[in-house]
Amino acid sequence: MAFRIGEKVVYPNHGIGVIEEISTKDINGAMSRFYMLRLNATNSVVMVPLDNIGEVGLRPPITPADCEHLLKLLSDNFTDPPTDWKGRYKDFLDKMRSGDLFSVAEVLKHLTYLNNLKPLSFREKRMLERSRHLVISELIIAWRKPEAIVSNLMDEALKRACTKHERKAARAAAAATR
Repeated sequence: MAFRIGEKVVYPNHGIGVIEEISTKDINGAMSRFYMLRLNATNSVVMVPLDNIGEVGLRPPITPADCEHLLKLLSDNFTDPPTDWKGRYKDFLDKMRSGDLFSVAEVLKHLTYLNNLKPLSFREKRMLERSRHLVISELIIAWRKPEAIVSNLMDEALKRACTKHERKAARAAAAATR
């Protein structure tokens, strides 16, 4: 997939950026072409080799139609996250690095639920904040709506998912005592 200067793209685990330049650089005697990508969140510039965009996971933002699907995913019930902290963190980290916004949204939903139950570890708290930022920033770009509106819609969806999950768990617990 080729991108043009000025085009918005998603750089996995870093969020939205804009292609500012396509340049050729001499790297160890070989000429390589790079996208010069300015990340919105940090205003830093990242060089992404054109030959590696698939491996890196550089992709266009989701479409407005995908936004509705993402909100539905955020509001749906879910399976319990793994109880083992290390395994859960590794699984969540892999999803964050994948660059797939729907996987990042699953991490957001699980960590939001866990955060409602108990305080998260420092690492999981940072991952919750990061996943929230990545989902909100891409929804803002795709939907072209203000952050306050997107944030409220997302929070309502997450609240519905947590409520559904709590009800399911309560029904399962009640059935187990019969």
